[in-house]
Amino acid sequence: MEVRRGGIARQLATAALMLAAAILASLAAAGSAPAAISPYAPLDRQGPPLSVPVSKLHAALSCTPGVAGDSRNPILLVPGTDLDPGPNYSWNYERAFAALHWPYCTVTLPEHTTGDIQIAGEYVVYALRTVAALSHRMVDVLGYSQGGMLPRWALRFWPDTRTLVHDLVGIDPSNHGTLDANATCQQQCSAADWQQASGAHFMNALNSGAETFAGIDYTVIYSRTDEIVVPNLDASGSSSLHTGGGQIANIAVQQICPADVSEHLAMGSYDPVAYALVVDAFTHSGTADPSRIPITVCAQPFQPGVDQSTFASDYAAYLNAIGQAQQNAPQVPAEPPLQCYVFASCKLTGAPHRSSGAPHHKRAGRRRHKHATHRHHKRPATRRDDTP
Repeated sequence: MEVRRGGIARQLATAALMLAAAILASLAAAGSAPAAISPYAPLDRQGPPLSVPVSKLHAALSCTPGVAGDSRNPILLVPGTDLDPGPNYSWNYERAFAALHWPYCTVTLPEHTTGDIQIAGEYVVYALRTVAALSHRMVDVLGYSQGGMLPRWALRFWPDTRTLVHDLVGIDPSNHGTLDANATCQQQCSAADWQQASGAHFMNALNSGAETFAGIDYTVIYSRTDEIVVPNLDASGSSSLHTGGGQIANIAVQQICPADVSEHLAMGSYDPVAYALVVDAFTHSGTADPSRIPITVCAQPFQPGVDQSTFASDYAAYLNAIGQAQQNAPQVPAEPPLQCYVFASCKLTGAPHRSSGAPHHKRAGRRRHKHATHRHHKRPATRRDDTP
């Protein structure tokens, strides 16, 4: 019996050694195996020439007179799906920024922001280059819904724009698509709706490689009661960002005001908590910080810029614009194919872009002047995430 037990022990020891050797061999093979190659364009590859005629791009951009020569960064306002800048921003943010004497520009996107987002991205590229050259400053960007996600397409596939953007603030942005589009786009939808479905080819390309880029401050503002961009219950939801070298803050308005039940349309038009976070991001170094927002904002019915006496008619016009755009948007049977430049295999043609007057070489200096009152506030890079 002693000999048999010893034989079994030796067999077990031999088997254990063989198993360990197999594990080590598999680990070594895995370590030496090449990493999966992404089909998408490298992050640092030069962007393609713009396909939209310059006359159209120029006509879509509108700026206040103070953009050239102002002492603070101009703000580019990018509208949401089914909206133009007027119905989206003229009765709220534009009024508020005018009262603050802040310069801003707006960009009008094709088909009331329902067309192919790849084409809309070219309008944002042109706007960033033009506004930066005009102001000789970096640009702060504010976008709502699709408008909060769209600038990231420009930043992803036109690397020269990354040196032009200081802050990107998105309100309920569709950064990872929405299940709402998956449910509604079964046969016919607008191009933008197809592209904003969760798991869309567009979304996979947008978020390939890195979601953010170094030197840019990304503030994501969202509502846990958003019924359009879903899921959005916490920082793991559609709007939030996590990867890349940018400084990121994912903030739910309910972190500041737990009773805030603002849905998607309210967030993009009159929510005072979202507005307070926008202003905080634009007036401090780094991202917005919910700890700086006074609790008194929770008692405000409207953000600055909204006229209570005309709110009913202003909001009705906002809803009507959305309804008309939805009714008139060209319908397509499937998601538009991704353009050649999206892929690593694409052979780009055309001369590289040269942005005359844009402050590529002055990033460090420009970053100190978001707003004269707060230009000395500096924070180490951190990431703020909403935790349920």
